[in-house]
This record gives sequence, C-alpha cells and structure tokens, in this order.
Amino acid sequence: MNPFTMVKEMWRAFFFVWSIQFWRMSLLWTLSILYSHFQLFKASIYSHKIVSYPRCFPSTTPRRPVCVITGATSGLGLATAHQLSKDGYVVVIVGRSEQLLSEAIRKIKGWNEDACLKAFQVDMSSVESIMKFKMSLQQWLLDSDLHCSVQILINNAGILATSPRATAEGYDQMMATNYIGAFALTKLLLPLLECSPVSSRIVNVSSFTHRAVIDMQVDEGTVSGKRFLSSKQYPYANIYEYSKLCLLLFSFELHRQLCLMGKSHQIFVSVADPGVVQTNIMQEVPAILSCLAFSVLKRLRLLQSPQSGINSIIDAALAPPGISGAYFFGGKGRTINSSALSRNAKSALELWETTSNLLSVTPFGVEGKS
Repeated sequence: MNPFTMVKEMWRAFFFVWSIQFWRMSLLWTLSILYSHFQLFKASIYSHKIVSYPRCFPSTTPRRPVCVITGATSGLGLATAHQLSKDGYVVVIVGRSEQLLSEAIRKIKGWNEDACLKAFQVDMSSVESIMKFKMSLQQWLLDSDLHCSVQILINNAGILATSPRATAEGYDQMMATNYIGAFALTKLLLPLLECSPVSSRIVNVSSFTHRAVIDMQVDEGTVSGKRFLSSKQYPYANIYEYSKLCLLLFSFELHRQLCLMGKSHQIFVSVADPGVVQTNIMQEVPAILSCLAFSVLKRLRLLQSPQSGINSIIDAALAPPGISGAYFFGGKGRTINSSALSRNAKSALELWETTSNLLSVTPFGVEGKS
C-alpha cells in the first residue's frame, strides 16, 4: 500500500469510528453474541438439558440428493458446499460472479475430487435474476439423470453494505440480498422441494445481530429498504440487523404456513446462526478497523474460521426429519432461543403479507403465488 493510499485509508477509518453505526456494531453486536453464548453456558451450569440433534446423512441410492446453496463462492457458503459434497450431495452453488464460481468449483474439486457440482450465476438482489435461475435449475434437473427435485435449500447469501445502493426494482441492496431474495427464491423452489422423494429442508442463515433490534417496523418502505436510501446518514448496522431479523420471522412463518398446508411432514425449516466468522462480510469496513475487530474477537475466543463456523449450518441441514422451526447455534447439533421479537407470530404474518405485496408488482407476483 503506497503512502497516499495509507493516509486516505486512515482518514476513512477515523471518520468511520465517529459514526453511531460503528459503535452500534462494536457494542450491541458484541453483547448480542455474548448473550447467545451465555444461553449455552447457563444451560450447562444449571444442568438444563441443551436441546441438540444428531446429523442424519442422506441415502445416495438410487439417485444422489441435490442441495442448493446461495452465496457459495467464498466464506461460509464455500465451506458448506465443500462439506455437503463430501456428505454425498450434488451441490448447486449460486453466486454473482462467473469468475468466482469457476474458482469455487476449482477449490472444491481440489479438496474433494469426487465432488459433484453445478454452478449458476445469480444476483440474489434481483428478482428477475432469481426467476431465471429457477427456470434454469429446473431445466438442468430435467436434462440430468437426477430426480427433478431439491432436498436442501440453504439461503446463505448476505452482504454488509456501508453505503446506500438501489437494485433494479428500487430496493435497498442489503435488504434485497439478505432477505427479499431469500424469500423469493424459497417460494419459487417450494414445488421442487415438495417433489422430493424424501423429506426436504430449508435452512436460512441468520445472525446473532438480530438481537440488537428492539422495535419491529413492518411496512413496504422499511422491508424494501427504500426509506433508507434517501437517509442523510445510511444506517447500515440497523439495516443489517433488521434484514437478519426478517429472515428469522420469515422462517418461523414459513414453518407455520407449511403446517397449515399439511406439508409440515414433508418440508422442514430451520435457522442457522454461525456466530462470529472471519469472512469477507466486513470488506466495506476500513481494513484497519476490521483487522482490529477480528483481533479482539480472537482474543475473546469468539472468532471462528469458515470451516468451524459452518457447524451450525450443517447441523441444521442434516437435522433429523421432523425437526422444524429450530434455531441452531454453537455446533454439536445444539439449539437456543432467538430473540422474543423474532418469535412474534403477529409480526411474522405482517412481514409475510408485506413482502408478498411488495413482490406482487414484479413478475414474481404471478409465478410466486402459493
């Protein structure tokens, strides 16, 4: 790094530190992850039985099962794709960059030469791109010797954007990627999940940061993120927390809706919280500060590598049939309670209806009806 770039980065870090959003991340997010670990600690100290589930590995006969993973070109998504390829799944990796998808396949093949992989270039912040992916995936399944169904869908794609960016639909890019895209993709793939000859599972990757939200506002301007795009100060930390809370509420409402439709014995929904993992999620934060944060978290023994961080995701993906609506955290098949706000049935239904209305004016409105 040349001196000019170094000085510029230091000034950027200086102004970044003086923002409310930075201190929200530093304080509230640290308290949130500590509280999650406290739940595990408290259960062990007071001899409360921690609810945990063993992993159930798939049968690969007569046809190998299919798993779809979004955000699979790096970090948690890449590590999860590698692990599930070892567990016998045909892994469909989804990412925005064709180059990164090619690199991801090369890496996984290097780790596991028997891996059966398929890559699709998809922008998870674009409804149109997600709809095209659904059609391409369905056609690929029909053309292959695989059963035309999906056994696991892992909604892992997520970003932490520190500046406002709008999608083609006019949504805030962070809300679109972290929540709306997962909502749309899940509803579009439900028929393929339902067609599975064995029970199927949806895993939504959320975050402990959802605990920092204390007031749930549900309206189209907030859910789409449009009201944040014109804000004088872009509240990126608040939006990230809110998007992860929305993903949780969606998960629990989807579980309820499947029960009402009589499909709760066929499609199961779980949430995975990986904890603090050293990935490129902090790439828009000044490098000086992200390195400092990782250093502190490492000293507190809270920081994990992607290979360790995927434990809760794999636990959720391979949970026994019948386990639905659980919040996996801490590995070893363990589950804890998410925030009380995330389990509010009224807010979950309002969010479901608001998101459906929001998408009804897009091409998804016709195809995504259920």
